[in-house]
Amino acid sequence: MSRLIVVSNRVSAPKDAGESSTGGLAAALSAALRRYDGIWFGWSGETIETFTGELKMEDRAGVTVALVDLEAQDVEEYYNGYANKTLWPLFHHRVDLTAYERSYGEGYERTNARFAEVLAPLIQDDDIVWIHDYHMIPLARDLRRLGIRNRIGFFLHTPWPVRQLLVTLPFHRRLVESLFDYDLLGFHTREWLDLFRDYVASEAGGRLVGNDGMEAFGKTVQGGVFPIGIDVDGFISARDSALGQRTYDRMAASSAFRSMIVGVDRLDYSKGLEQRLLGFQQFLEDNPSMRGEVFLLQVTPISRDEVDTYQDLRARLDALAGHVNGAYADMDWAPVRYLNRTYRRDQLAGIYRAARVGLVTPLRDGMNLVAKEYVAAQNPDDPGVLILSRFAGAAEELRDALIVNPFAREEVAQAIHRALTMSRDERIERWTALMAAVRASDVAIWRDDFVRALTALPGKDEAASGTDAA
Repeated sequence: MSRLIVVSNRVSAPKDAGESSTGGLAAALSAALRRYDGIWFGWSGETIETFTGELKMEDRAGVTVALVDLEAQDVEEYYNGYANKTLWPLFHHRVDLTAYERSYGEGYERTNARFAEVLAPLIQDDDIVWIHDYHMIPLARDLRRLGIRNRIGFFLHTPWPVRQLLVTLPFHRRLVESLFDYDLLGFHTREWLDLFRDYVASEAGGRLVGNDGMEAFGKTVQGGVFPIGIDVDGFISARDSALGQRTYDRMAASSAFRSMIVGVDRLDYSKGLEQRLLGFQQFLEDNPSMRGEVFLLQVTPISRDEVDTYQDLRARLDALAGHVNGAYADMDWAPVRYLNRTYRRDQLAGIYRAARVGLVTPLRDGMNLVAKEYVAAQNPDDPGVLILSRFAGAAEELRDALIVNPFAREEVAQAIHRALTMSRDERIERWTALMAAVRASDVAIWRDDFVRALTALPGKDEAASGTDAA
């Protein structure tokens, strides 16, 4: 079959099969590329004084990666600026945190054009190109300008914002128009795709055609819903590995016969970490008899620490975790264990398995693979309970979780109480349905569904030859 070229901002293929990021993207894409003969292209994470476009090729646990360094100005304007201070907060409905700076937009355009110039020579005639996430929305447009006619797909790992917020973005039409240079646009959920189609119809004056096709800006593009999953069997193997088992034993011993609630999220305001701690505090306040019997383990690796918003969030979380412990702890019990570090996938699997409750309560999330990892890690004979935000994309699939509004601390507190007191029979019944849903969106199914849909579409040249010129 054709090679698969995967493109993303950072190439984070793990250097061994047990390692992964908490977000799950690295494990998902690595699992895909081990199956396909392909390349993962993106920024190396390194900066140089002057951009050269020189590629560094590496093999990472069976995945061929192609890395390019960027200038410091590119990183500041494209990555720290437009990607993380403009698009990320806007796509997560945080207009109050969205920065609209002309230099950010210029850096975003410039850096994507540079990526295209470096990537284009790697692409062979029959390759399929799969570009990921909001960092690289204009990349297909820039590749087309260089003569690349291959089928190019795009997958958005974040939510798509409502039209009324998107139009606050300067040059929003240009951003959306660049998406029409793709052949296929993939979204996690029907909601995100419908929001994109609403913009096309209402703001761009486009036409919606059957089976999620769209026409606007004199071009056509196909939309689709492709809920991303995890490598289920690989995650179960990690859970059952020697390190996974040792981690489970360690956590079970450290729990000292208490019930553990676990949250695993990178440091980000979209994850609802402050609201989660407040919900747990409400649970402790409402259930004094359960104090000393339960604790929250919150694993929060630091990310984007050079951005002021994230520094402020970290300070607030440190203070809030200290406040909860100061108010409720006893000499032999602390209600919150708050850790700012990263764990391997096999270690996380052991932690998840030891937790009676998985608390996954983002304020807005494209999918959330931690929810699926928690389900996959459970003991089928004595599973834990997943509490899941209704605003996570995963809630569309994992309907047998306890679905909560993360903004309502009383609702979160009640769900924690229900999870901790739920009968074994109900836990097994819910877990069985959840595990079936997790398997139904396994990363291999996600990968194959997207690539199959992309290859089935006519290329841009084929589509143009079959229609009259406008």
